[in-house]
Amino acid sequence: MAGSSCVDMDPDVALRLFEEGATLVLLGVPQGTELGIDCKSWQVGPRFRGVKMIPPGLHFLHFCSVNSPSCGGEIGPKSGLFLTLKPREILLAHWDPKEEDLDFSASKNDEEVNRIRSTLRELDPYLGPYPYEVMRKWVSLTDQISQELAVNLQPLSGRVCAFSDIIPELQLRHTKDRAEQPRNDTACQSMREGLDRLPKMKQREGTELRFSDIPKKTYPPGASPAEITRCSMDLSYSLETVLEQNYPDQPLNLLGELQFAFVCFLVGNVYEGFEHWKCLLALLCRSEDAMRKRKELYLGLITVLYHQLGEVPPDFFVDIVSQSNFLTSTLQDFFQFATGPGVDSTLRKKAEKFKAHLTKKFCWDFDADLDDCAPVVVELPEGVTVD
Repeated sequence: MAGSSCVDMDPDVALRLFEEGATLVLLGVPQGTELGIDCKSWQVGPRFRGVKMIPPGLHFLHFCSVNSPSCGGEIGPKSGLFLTLKPREILLAHWDPKEEDLDFSASKNDEEVNRIRSTLRELDPYLGPYPYEVMRKWVSLTDQISQELAVNLQPLSGRVCAFSDIIPELQLRHTKDRAEQPRNDTACQSMREGLDRLPKMKQREGTELRFSDIPKKTYPPGASPAEITRCSMDLSYSLETVLEQNYPDQPLNLLGELQFAFVCFLVGNVYEGFEHWKCLLALLCRSEDAMRKRKELYLGLITVLYHQLGEVPPDFFVDIVSQSNFLTSTLQDFFQFATGPGVDSTLRKKAEKFKAHLTKKFCWDFDADLDDCAPVVVELPEGVTVD
């Protein structure tokens, strides 16, 4: 395990982690495999047997298998799993070369775990210490994610994968089934026709992240035109629906889901996590009425965003096609609502301070004329009507 060390760690902290920290014993991981925990990764060396001195709590173990040098040494897609470790816990896994995955079933065998525990001193030189220098960052990115929430959000398969595992919607297991399908012998006349001929695919059951569903309709059933307009400008109805359906007793868990989605993208390379993060953020930032009612949720949101935005370059959110910045337009709405009438003074002050911080750090302009985003009125020629 290249790059592992206890350099600059306080001796008292090192001793406490040595005595109270958890241990991951990972046997048979091929040399060259890219393996990491939380915000740091390494290439596995020939002596690697696992990671020691891991602070108790939530962690994300991730890895990429690597082809042998004779096959080009290419790195595969990243996989990972969230683990909640207890003090002095030993978690044992064996590398499965067929699945290119870690098999943790041995951890259920008390006899084998006890055998490992009794030989831990001999194993110690082969265990890399937890990269304590990333601990503060990791906690700041995940402090709202409970063990229960992580279990509920990660796939039933237990693996967070960078690439979706997709299969055909229509399973043609026999030659006869395939023979009965329409033939595609003729040339396609258009790209659309070509795409339509491709088999319809779906994500393999059990491999999908289990994020909250965000309502496509932003207004209640039977809403009047005025209500539809209001609920389209203020997304509080949609936000309250999400909270009621998913976190009726623990609304701050929505911030945990926001963190979970961000970590899946930032560390796990899961693009779906980024898309869900954007959707959740837009929902939270554009819910004016909710800001007046849910002070703690929005105070927490500012803290979560402060740490998340410290991990990305300033131009990350810019659409290279339109040159528009998703985040500035979303936060512009947030800052406008957060300084509106009826908002708690503590939240207003924290929002103003956060706005000043982002303006200074990223040079983003949150005071651009909002009229630039207003609908454009188009004059139609005389006699022309729109149905």
